[in-house]
Order: sequence, then C-alpha cells, then structure tokens
Amino acid sequence: MNESQNQLTQLNNLPQEQAKAILMQMCTSETWCERILQRRPFADLQALVQAADLAWQNLTEADYLQAFDGHPKIGDVNSLRAKYANTKALASGEQSAVNNADEAVLHDLAIFNEQYHAKFGFIFIVCATGKSAEQMLALLKARLPNDRTTELNNAEVEQGKIFQLRLSKYFN
Repeated sequence: MNESQNQLTQLNNLPQEQAKAILMQMCTSETWCERILQRRPFADLQALVQAADLAWQNLTEADYLQAFDGHPKIGDVNSLRAKYANTKALASGEQSAVNNADEAVLHDLAIFNEQYHAKFGFIFIVCATGKSAEQMLALLKARLPNDRTTELNNAEVEQGKIFQLRLSKYFN
C-alpha cells in the first residue's frame, strides 16, 4: 500500500473529529468537512475529490465565509512578505514567481486587498498557484468593481480550486 492510500485509509478510519481536523487543513468550512465525512469510506482519491466537490455545492453564505476566513487576511506589506514566504515553503515552490515581486506591487496588493475587504466583507480569494504578484494584483483590480453576489461566486470557485489542490497534494 502506498503513502497516498495509507493516508486515505487513515481518513476513512479516524474518529469524526480527527478526520475533520485533517479536512480543515484543506478548507475551514465545518459544514463542508462534515458533508465529506458523511460519505466515508472513500475507495480512492477520485471518490474523495468528487465528495469534496459535492459537499461544496449549495452551502450557505455563512459556510462560504467561514471557508474564506481560513485564509490569512492581507493587511500590510510585511504580512504579504510573510504570507508568501510561508506559502512558498508549504506549497513546494508553486508560488515562486511571487518571490520576485517588487515593493510597489506588494504595496498595491496590500492597499487593494484592504479596499476589497472593506467593500465585500471578506478577503480576496484566488488560487495563487502559478500566479505572480503582478497577475494577482491584476485579478484583484479586475474583480474589485464587481457586486457582492458576483464576488461571492468568484470566491467560491477559487476556494474550490484551492481545496482541490490541497486534497491532491495531501493524498498523493
């Protein structure tokens, strides 16, 4: 049995709260985690991925916001630097393009993130994998004029990409 299958077997056999703690690393919506766990056991990663997608559908706004709250809020340039430094180590270099971001871009990201949070009431969610700081800033600026409903939908889609990536990494 390979490491991936071992981890999946562990998830299948753990008590509810311990299994939930693993899933909370992927997405911090408690309802999402509970919905997935109701579908145990999983035969393989594909079954888990499908359960995750199904669990993400038709959650309440409060559930989505709880998931978004699991991400650090970007409030100043120092927290941006720290976020990217920590993420780089955890994500095995997926966001390495951000390491070369200049101070002006980091500063603008912080400012526009604050504007976004003030307007919508939740942080800017984007699956940052493979995106430079400049690309994320462009996405942030492009989404800022949207209405709240549109942005909730955008953030839901991006959060789905994030948990899919995290599931694949954890269980592969």
